[in-house]
Amino acid sequence: MTLAAHTLLESRDCPVFRIAANETNKFVMLVDPLIEQTGFIQVLEIFDVGGFTPPNQHRAAEEVFVVLYGNGQVTLGSATLAIQPGSVLLLRPGHSHAVRNLGATRLYCLTTMVPDEDFAKLITSGVPDVLDEQDLAALGWAR
Repeated sequence: MTLAAHTLLESRDCPVFRIAANETNKFVMLVDPLIEQTGFIQVLEIFDVGGFTPPNQHRAAEEVFVVLYGNGQVTLGSATLAIQPGSVLLLRPGHSHAVRNLGATRLYCLTTMVPDEDFAKLITSGVPDVLDEQDLAALGWAR
């Protein structure tokens, strides 16, 4: 099977999921390795006000968060660091981390993980969601 040389998508038209209905963050699937057959995943991760990821670590994956909008904090073991627009956080395998939205608005992060470590499967087996007008305005993607 030959893969296409490129894929061009409109971010605002990509599928959106929450891992579970009661989760406080949603994911826009920008590069889905299950569809594109890549060795990495890239999502736009949107944290509701007060939203967070539970502490987690990756066996072999490196993960990068680029903060696009909003303010929060990341906990790395016993250290806590502030993150804001323009922050770039590189996480190495085997180290516990958690991200929390501390701002009065949603927190938007471009998140890439290499290799995927079944993250795409976890996300896409969740609950479909949508980008609302607040998301589209914050990202400059208004229709």
